Amino acid sequence: MYHTPPSASSCFEVAAPLAAVLPCFTALGERAWAPGWQPDLLSGQERRGSAFRTRAGDGAETVWVVTDHRPEAGCVSYARVALGRHVGLVDVACRELAPARTQVRVTYTLTPLSPAAAAEVEEFLEPRAFEAYIAGWQPAVSKALGLA
Repeated sequence: MYHTPPSASSCFEVAAPLAAVLPCFTALGERAWAPGWQPDLLSGQERRGSAFRTRAGDGAETVWVVTDHRPEAGCVSYARVALGRHVGLVDVACRELAPARTQVRVTYTLTPLSPAAAAEVEEFLEPRAFEAYIAGWQPAVSKALGLA
């Protein structure tokens, strides 16, 4: 049992205003830059309580619920359940550094649902591995916004 759920955060910058960047982290917006991202909308889209599901390349299903969506504050958050693997939160906080420069901070907090999943969560949240994973988002988001 974890006293504090394991978590990892990483940041990157995009040469675009916050109003252009934040929509990239919605259920539908992520389709523009995340290969294979095909959300099945179950209810709503971006509002708190909206739900959708995704399937990984291996067929693993994840159910997502929007817990926070405040574009004016640059925030979007999700609760997620990777069926049989882990539960957790994904928080995306965008901060405009300049009129055409936005910092994106991504935080995953995951709790494994089994001993086998514990190793997967530990590996995913290992600081260097997590930073490398999130670093891949920057060029993909930039390309989707026509900046690359």
